[in-house]
Amino acid sequence: MNTPPPPIRIGALAPLSKPGWVEAGRHLLAGLELAAGEVGLIDGRPLELLVRDTAADPAQAAAAVDDLAGLGVAAFVGEYHSVVARSAAARADALALPFLCSSAVLDALTEQPTDWVARIAPAQSRGWRVYADFLLKAGHTRIAVATQPTVYWASGTRILREHLAARGGTLIELDMSTLDAAAVCDALADHRATALLLLVGIPEPAVPIVQAVRADPRLADVLIGAPAGQPEFAEWQSLLGSDGTAIPFLRYLPEHLTPLGTRVEAALRERLGAAPSFVAFEGYDTIAVLAEALRFHGTGRSAGPSLSAGTGPDTGPGPNPGIAEAWPHISVEGTRGRIQFSRVPGISVWQWAWPPIQVADRDPAAPDRFRVLFSG
Repeated sequence: MNTPPPPIRIGALAPLSKPGWVEAGRHLLAGLELAAGEVGLIDGRPLELLVRDTAADPAQAAAAVDDLAGLGVAAFVGEYHSVVARSAAARADALALPFLCSSAVLDALTEQPTDWVARIAPAQSRGWRVYADFLLKAGHTRIAVATQPTVYWASGTRILREHLAARGGTLIELDMSTLDAAAVCDALADHRATALLLLVGIPEPAVPIVQAVRADPRLADVLIGAPAGQPEFAEWQSLLGSDGTAIPFLRYLPEHLTPLGTRVEAALRERLGAAPSFVAFEGYDTIAVLAEALRFHGTGRSAGPSLSAGTGPDTGPGPNPGIAEAWPHISVEGTRGRIQFSRVPGISVWQWAWPPIQVADRDPAAPDRFRVLFSG
């Protein structure tokens, strides 16, 4: 009796518990799992996802990478939070194991250029400049940001400030480590800002800020925005109701999904019991790309030469450089367009340049419906 070949193990990282953005993690995992179940056998072997919860903790993510490496995974996929993905990418690079990042956008995903890491999501500098162009086109030149002290929010603030300043705009920074929602309202009125961007976590302090601004008659004409995408998810609507509508956010979807995307959307909706977010499509596309790399560039870890100078602990079989060598040669029809990777100036990893980018909001007349306001 023939013994079936072992599965190809893939390490999957996602925030599945607090303080991570659990709903985003659930959508990401739904896309990863759907695609893993659809790709079929690769070199006669099925894919097996070994899922680890990162809980938005960089140290937990790095420990998960070490754990999964010891279990013989061929590659890593996933993660939503940028700071967490950066930790995972650094560890994967040190171990000379491929990491295909699904959703994190921080430009500096690794400190130094690497061949081991590739990314499906657009770089933050790309998406947030599109968002700044949307604001300028809508006539907003005095823009406040309510922000918290993290690398991700600081990077977003810098991108917005530089892009707006070069076009006559002004950015006013409100430090939420020292302000409450009432003080934010006073600052908006004092600075005569016409837009407030939420560069903060959900539910705190984003929800009380929105509620305070919406209730303040001085700020009736102030646009509230959330470039990081908080209003995309059902949690936002359940917490804020009508106050959560008409708040523009970034999402990475095209005007029309590909035929594959249309089919996947229906399958994801059934799996999630709700409309899939762009994050779910990112998850699906991640596995579609990785399956292509595995089919044509090797399915196992070998003792071949490393593409990275990094070293790590003894994890049994050596790295498989074939997957990492595949990034510049991949061309896959994903759910949102054809995916190909290239080297982009200022980006340290192999990058899909570029996924489609939209600015959208929830329609006040029908909060479950999204309006596309701007594309870039």
